[in-house]
Order: sequence, then structure tokens, then C-alpha cells
Amino acid sequence: MADRLEQVQRAFATYMVERELGSGGMATVYLAHDKKHDRKVAIKILHAELAAVLGAERFLQEIRVTANLQHPHILGLIDSGIIGDDAGALRRRPYYVMPYVRGESVRQRLDNERQLPVSDAVRIATEVASALDYAHRQGVIHRDIKPENILLHDGSAIVADFGIALAVTQAGGARMTQTGLSLGTPSYMSPEQAMGERTITARSDIYSLGAVTYEMLSGEPPFTGPTVQAVVARVMTEEPRLLTTQRRSVPPHVAAAVSHALEKVPADRFASAHEFAEALNNPSFTLAIRSATAIGGDPSTLRPRRLLYAVTALATLFLAIAIRGWMRPAPPNPVLRYNVAFDSAERISNGGPWGRLALSPDGSRLAYIGGPLGQLLIRSRNQLHATATPETDGAQNPFFSPDGQQVGFMKGGKWLQIVPVNGGPPTVVADSLIGETGASWGSNGFIYSAGLRPAGLMRVEAKAGAVPTRFTTLDTAKGEFAHVWPEVLPNGKGVLFTSWSVAPRGTSSDIDVADIPSGKHRVIVKYAMYPRYAASGHLLYVGPNKTLMMVPFDQNSMKVTGEPTVLVEGLRLGVGGAADLAVSKTGTLIYGTSPEGGDQELVWLTRDGKAQSVDPGWRGFFTSPSISVDGTRLAVTVVPASYSQTGDIWIKQLDRGPSIKLTLDGANQSPTWTPDDRSVTFASSVSGTYDLWTKRADGSAQAVRQFHEKRGVLSPRWSPDRKWLVFRTDRRTPGGGDILGIRPGIDTAAVPLVATKSEEGAPDISPDGRWLAYVSDESGQHEIYVVPFPNTTAAKWAVSTSGGTEPVWSHSGKELFYHDATGNLVAVEVRTNPTFSVGRSATLFSVKEFRSNPLSAQYAVSPDDRRFLMIRPMAASGSEELIVVENWFEELKTKSRR
Repeated sequence: MADRLEQVQRAFATYMVERELGSGGMATVYLAHDKKHDRKVAIKILHAELAAVLGAERFLQEIRVTANLQHPHILGLIDSGIIGDDAGALRRRPYYVMPYVRGESVRQRLDNERQLPVSDAVRIATEVASALDYAHRQGVIHRDIKPENILLHDGSAIVADFGIALAVTQAGGARMTQTGLSLGTPSYMSPEQAMGERTITARSDIYSLGAVTYEMLSGEPPFTGPTVQAVVARVMTEEPRLLTTQRRSVPPHVAAAVSHALEKVPADRFASAHEFAEALNNPSFTLAIRSATAIGGDPSTLRPRRLLYAVTALATLFLAIAIRGWMRPAPPNPVLRYNVAFDSAERISNGGPWGRLALSPDGSRLAYIGGPLGQLLIRSRNQLHATATPETDGAQNPFFSPDGQQVGFMKGGKWLQIVPVNGGPPTVVADSLIGETGASWGSNGFIYSAGLRPAGLMRVEAKAGAVPTRFTTLDTAKGEFAHVWPEVLPNGKGVLFTSWSVAPRGTSSDIDVADIPSGKHRVIVKYAMYPRYAASGHLLYVGPNKTLMMVPFDQNSMKVTGEPTVLVEGLRLGVGGAADLAVSKTGTLIYGTSPEGGDQELVWLTRDGKAQSVDPGWRGFFTSPSISVDGTRLAVTVVPASYSQTGDIWIKQLDRGPSIKLTLDGANQSPTWTPDDRSVTFASSVSGTYDLWTKRADGSAQAVRQFHEKRGVLSPRWSPDRKWLVFRTDRRTPGGGDILGIRPGIDTAAVPLVATKSEEGAPDISPDGRWLAYVSDESGQHEIYVVPFPNTTAAKWAVSTSGGTEPVWSHSGKELFYHDATGNLVAVEVRTNPTFSVGRSATLFSVKEFRSNPLSAQYAVSPDDRRFLMIRPMAASGSEELIVVENWFEELKTKSRR
């Protein structure tokens, strides 16, 4: 053995060979250390007789095809080559190098346990099916699926020797049979492979996986025998015994799925490995009972009377087995509940109104927005770390395709893109008319998403360059201003979504369902949002006080059929109503909860990005901070922790001084200080729509209504001389999204300043009162513009060219700050005298973790322009955990019965 190891070591310069791991039908395997990359690897050297038949160069040419297979459940190819002439008996032998997987193979585990728990067997088979489905779609067939080739790393299945059998077949051709060498293992070979057919399809691998699954559940392969010939004969002529007769705990749908995978005729099996995996995990999957003719062997060898007796007896037996299965169902799988944590480099991104996570239909993968770049990250639930998807910086609102093989997401506030879960560049589906608040992929091949103005739902085919069309129309008579967070029902009949409406105290949300294809919609749950359909026949949604609710729901009639039940209190929500909530159709639930005491904190950031809490003891749901002229006080909107659209204006002494509640009625937001520093002007819905009001900052007098506009007005800003009050109209109302102004005491009607077909917002007047900065989407994306004030039509300058929002003037007037499209705070040097000009720009720090709103600045600048007051979700300072509940449908059934 020592001499052989020395001989092997001499053959490799870059690998330190440690020991032999084993020998199989094709190769001997050695454990080695990759000195260049400091890792363990497995080196497989083909046997001499096989190498002689194949031809080394031909084998290497074929094996390179498999080097491009990149999948979490496929053991990749690291290296391959031909051993040099100075290696003695090993000369000219082909070899290939793969990662070394610590753990055992399925064969070793079966040797130790004989039968695996049903849940483990189904999970392993599902993971192998995922690998096979991926490879089959790349045109690669394994041809040798068996327990020895399925490795278990931390319990997760990894398929080894992928494509090796194909390489041997292609390289060896007819010479394989001439030498007596064979491919495949008899107990797991499909009938067509056992017959030596040259054309082998993906369904052959499905048969082999079915055989392995059969053995994991029953303790032995479907067919055994004393010789290879005996096994092959049974594969060709017999049917395997039913799994349910050998092990009562095997669920009927699992037994039916395995039986379907083991059909003799390839066309009678599952069309894809993905279908096999779905059937294994679908409790409703059934299979018609086979005729006894197919079970009894060749009917020509039986007398008619004996055949009739056999058919009758077997039919009776099958019926008895089926009845017994119905009468004695398998016990339910246990409900498992645990936390999933994220390290600092992979934690979920914070800030913004967008959805942050999605769960694949089979529950095996979590897609979320995270990391320092705000990328789309995909993490298998059996892995400790996530994989970042390239070219997805700034992604929002992830959602899975119905087959779980692709993830869609938004980017840049309007782009809709999709990307394969196993790697590949993103595909742009649409680059216009798509909003930022959610999307869902239906089984009909269409994606339903929130739209831009008017903000009804859009519908677009899931392919590159598709054109979105309007799906739902806002009912403005009811005060609707947005349809968001769509959820397509599995049966394809309708789409659930949240409908936002104007209400006497701010806004209100209901859950509606829209008919496909008409788009006609109706309310099904009042005062609720963020619907998610559960395959158990329930609707999950967010109710008052951030409670996770469930209610029985029939997707065929699209009606609620029972009373709601509270599941979880303190659900974690984003500022736009997006919940950290997902449920797979296999019964896995994932959600997040909020910490006690509030969801956000106010922080100071220096120009180099160093953060310090304004007041660690003051927590809440904050919006639109405004610092007084002297820098000693803060006006800010505080939204109740129950997350409604109501809110009040608070005045706080900076930093750790006392605070007072300035407003008492209605929904109040967008505070700004008057130039004399004595009062605060804000928008309030106390009279039914958002009007502008002004009130003394110390609360010593009643508020005075400053201006009324039927469209509703927000984001007020005073000119330094107090001659003008500038604001934007509420985009949620018909015709909203313009910038207007009034001269108090002079104008009885608002003066249009920037009023176009595009959407404008976030107005801010320069300290010298001569220039107006604002946001507009006239170019197709939000950009920063500056116009003369008040003569706004005289000229216009573009400050940003690659995306920009939330402009704020420096107090010196020499800089203009804004958020760029990549999530950074930018400072642009400007000149305002004698005319306006744009100079150099500098990126200060990332603002991805902080609250933002494209049409209303969510930060304020200190009087010395050296610090920025921003709003940060509390969890941004640490790692967020998610709660996972496996087999949750069992728990849900119990709660529903109660």
C-alpha cells in the first residue's frame, strides 16, 4: 500500500496524496491535499483496463462537458488530465479531481441503518431530483445513480460522478461491450439501460432515483438476485413489491410517486425529475392501480383460467392494501420550529418599503435582499451561508417562479428582472410601468406586479422584453390610490392583493381578489394587508397591531369560508406594509418578529458614515425628520407601533432632551419649520384630505389651516423670506404628483411650479431663495433637477443623470445632497450666483440601511452641514433572525379546528 501511495504521489505535483479512500468499478479514489488552494480533494484514477478501452484523450474531451455543471447538489469537477510517462504503472492513465466531501454516502448510511426515516428519504430524493433536473436541462444524463454516488454533507445530498458514465460511454463506444465492461449498477439500472439501448434519456435517471428511493424506504432495492443476469431478468419481467406492504409508515403519495418512477416503459414515468420531486412532496398525489397483467409477467406463458385467477387475486389484494392505507393513515410529521440567523456579511437589508424575502414553492430555498450591496442572495435551508447573485445590486421584492427554478425581483424602482437560482445573468422582463411594491409569478406564465401611476396591478409575460399591460383599475370613487403586494392563486383563477384607500384618519388597507383575466376585483378582508395563500386552504395576512392572521379560504370560489384566527403577534413589517412572511406549498412557514419598544431609531451620521444614536431611549416608527433653524429641536412624524397610516407630529429637544406631541387629531406628516423657527407647518387629514396647517412648536396655540387642495398636499417647504410656501400634490389622488406653491395672504389658488404628465416631488428651496430642487421621473427614472425660483420655466438643470432622489440643500448653499440609484448619499458642489451650475460630486456613504422615499426626503442636515440625521430600523445594528416552522400545515389544522 505504501509503495502504491508513493507511486501515486509522484504522479501529482500540486496535490499531496494522503491515503486511498476506496476502489469502485471504474476508478480508485485517493484523498489528497490541494497545496495551491489549501483544501482537501478526491483524486479518481481510472482503472488500467478501462483506460485502455477508452483512450485517455477521448475520455478527457468528454468529461469536460460536465465541468460546467454548477449546482448546490452536484459535486463539481475541479481538474482532470493524464498522468505522465514517468509514473510507472500509472502512466497514461486518465484522472479527474473533485472536492472532498466529509461525511458518508447513502450506501454507508443504509449499511448502518438499513432503512432511513421517511422524511430523510424524501428530502434526499428531492435534493437529488433537483440536481438531476438541472443537469437534464443542460443535456447531461448521469446514467449511474446509486447509493454509492450520493454523498451526504451535513445531511444534504450531493451527487457525485456526474457525467462520468456519459464520458465513458461516449469515449468507449462499442468497445465497452466487446471487452465485457458494463456501465450502471444492475439493481438501479432502468430496463432500457439493462437492455443495452444506445439512446438513453433523462427518464432513465428518474428510474434509477426511484430505485434508490425505494431502497432508502424499504431497506433493499426493488430487485435483487444472486447474479447480475438474475437481477436484470427481474428488472425486465417483474414489478417491485408495494412499499406500503413492506413499511406501513410510508405515506401513500410517496409510495405512488416511487411506483410511477419505476415504470418499465420510459414514457410512463415522470416527464422530469422535478415532477418526481413534486409528487414526493405532494400529499394529494395518487396513482391508478396497475393491472395484474403487468405484474404477473408474460401473459403468454399463463393459461387463461390461471391468468383470470391471478388478476382477481391481485386486484383483491391491492384493494385490501389500499383500504388498509385509507383506514390507517400514516402519522403526521412532527412540527419543527427553529430560528435562522444571518452573519453580518449576509444579513437582510433594512430600509425602504420593499419586500425582502421569498420562499421557494418546495420550501428548500430562501431568496432575500441582503449583504453590503443589497444583492439578491439565495440560501438553501440546509446550508449555513447564502450565495450572492451577480448583477443584482439594489434588488427589491424577490419572488419565485412556480417551479422554483427562477427568482424575479425589481430594481431601480421600475425594472422587473428574473434570474436562474443556479446561476446565470439576469433577464430584463420589463423596464417601464412597473412599481416597487411587490410581484407574483402565476402558473399561466405571467407575472403580476404593482404598477406606476395609476397604481393598479400590471400583468406581463415572463420573458425578455415583454410589454406590461394594465390588469386592475383603481376605484377612485372609493378613494383607492394603490394596489400592491399581489399573490397569484395556484389555480390561476385570481390574484390577491392589498388595496390602499384614502380614509378619514389617513389611509386604510383591505385585501381584494381580482378575477383572471378580467381584473375585476372585490374586497374579501377589511382592514388587512399583505395576503399570502397557504396550500392547506387558508389565507394568511397582516391584521391590526401587526398580527399574523389566518382564515379559511376557497380558491375556487375565491371566498373566505370561516372565521379568522390570530397566529403570531408582533410581526415584523416594513414601512410600506411588506411583511417578513412566506409560506411554501409544502407547509414550511417563515416569518420575522419585531423587537419590543419600536422598530426604528434616529441616528446622526458624519460625512464619513460614522453613526451615533440621537437618543437610545427614543424608539418608534419615524418619518420626515426636520431640524430647526438653530439646530436645537427636531420635528418628526411618529407613526403608532400598530402600523397604520395615522401619525402625529412630535417636537424633540436634541439630542437627549424631552419631547412633546404637537398634533392630536387626524393623520399628520411632513413637518417643516417656519423661517422664524417658532412654528411648524405640516400636512394633516383632520378635515378629510391632506391640507397644510401651521402650529406653534411649543403647542401654545391652536393650529391654523394654511391651504386646502382637493388633491391633498404634502412635503411643504417655506422660502427663506416666508413669501412662498411650496408643496407637492398627493400622488395617491387623481392628478396628483405636481409641485405647486402659494404666497400666503396673496394667492387664493395654488400656482403651478412644476406640473407635467410626469411625477414630481421632494421640493426644496435653496438658502438664498433663488432655486428650487425637486425629483421627476420625466426621463423614465427618478432624477434630480434644479429650476429658477419662482420663475421655474426660465431654465432647468439636471443634477443627477443615473438616478437620484431626496434632494436637500446644504445650509451654506454650496452643496446639494441626494440619494443616488445605487443607495449612496451624494454631495454635489453647486454655484448659485450669478447663475446655477453643477460642479464635482462626491459619494459620502451608503444609505441602504436607512429609510427612504423618492418623493419626500427622509433625512435632515445639521446647520453646519457636517452631520445628517437619518432613520434606521433597529435591526440594522445587528443580525436579524427568521423563525422557521416545518410541517406547519399540521399545526395549522389543529388551530383551524379550534
